[in-house]
Amino acid sequence: MSTDKVLERLMSLHPKLIDLTLDRVWHLLAGVGDPQDSLPNVIHIAGTNGKGSTQAMIRAGLEGAGHRVNAYTSPHLARFHERIRMCGQLISEDDLMSVLEECEAANAGEPITYFEITTVAALLAFARQEADYTLLEVGLGGRLDATNVIEKPSMTVITPVSMDHEQFLGNTIEAIAAEKAGILKSGSFGVIARQDEAALEVIEQIGWDVGATLKIQGRHWHIWEEHGKLIFQDETGLIEVPMPVLRGPHQLQNAGTALACLRLIRESDEAMQAAMTQADWPARMQKLTSGPLVTKAKDAEIWLDGGHNPAAGAALRETLDELPKRPTFMIVGMMSTKDARGFLTPLADVPAQVLTVDIPGEDAALSAKSLSDLARGLGIEAAPISSVREAMDQIVSVNPAARVVVCGSLYLAGHILKNHA
Repeated sequence: MSTDKVLERLMSLHPKLIDLTLDRVWHLLAGVGDPQDSLPNVIHIAGTNGKGSTQAMIRAGLEGAGHRVNAYTSPHLARFHERIRMCGQLISEDDLMSVLEECEAANAGEPITYFEITTVAALLAFARQEADYTLLEVGLGGRLDATNVIEKPSMTVITPVSMDHEQFLGNTIEAIAAEKAGILKSGSFGVIARQDEAALEVIEQIGWDVGATLKIQGRHWHIWEEHGKLIFQDETGLIEVPMPVLRGPHQLQNAGTALACLRLIRESDEAMQAAMTQADWPARMQKLTSGPLVTKAKDAEIWLDGGHNPAAGAALRETLDELPKRPTFMIVGMMSTKDARGFLTPLADVPAQVLTVDIPGEDAALSAKSLSDLARGLGIEAAPISSVREAMDQIVSVNPAARVVVCGSLYLAGHILKNHA
């Protein structure tokens, strides 16, 4: 039996109503021996955008300094194993099977969400793999997220907070910030990236209430670009490192947050350099260099980005503005739960044309026709099309040397990486 079969069974345990609570998680953790209590040096990361990129840079820095790092992230793109990285390697099929089946047995058929039970499985795997650091990325929100079970993390991190998942987290930036700030803990450093003023006020108040020591961008640390280098300054001094290998102006923000974390744990210059030069994070403005799409459109430039909310749309626009001028087309697919209008609005005058697609295998995806209609309402030339492959054929038949950006959803990005790249 493969882990895919076990994961299918776990999906069937999903409660009829998603109620954000930690009760099910605490119960299951107790049933498998409370693995969360034995994890070394936990760095817990929340935020709306940039969590994964920031974690990737922290991990690259720690590994570059010779540390053994376990890391948890979500969602996966092509394969579930991507979520659980153990000391530089994705979890093996045998190890994943073992922890999934153990959690399934301990849960004994009780309702539990897919994310909750697989998060417990990840923590169980980490407890059995000796490491120096544990990196945990929040799945949704923070306060009631299944990862928020570490009593004394070494550090917590909040990347920029913006509007997303309003149906679960609230309809104001203040409400969402309060959920993210729920990971702050007494006696731990909290590294806070640049925030909307209203969000920062909430985060600071919660930090004060719980007794966390906050290190806030613009107050305790600063980041800027100078002569092609990234400059970081905090209370202990100034350092100069290469620009981050991850593409886009927004990655300077994530790089600064990662460096602030590494400085607080007194990491070496080698760690700082590695954080910038060795980080790898697929589907975040990733240039595709191989696979069927690249072979078919050999003179085109193909980029893949999984951003899916208004802030991600703005970041994508900034990144494209920095690239050399080239006729640009977009292939876009989005989930119906996302703010498609907010994502597309910053991009309205960028592409020569947007071709919209359904996301294969995703019932909650916005239909290609609905997404195309919405784009046209923003003044974008847009049309639905049956598949990414057909969209690429149409684009390169018109402009063989086009820049093509496939974007709008991590689920679409995963489909591309699994089937076309």
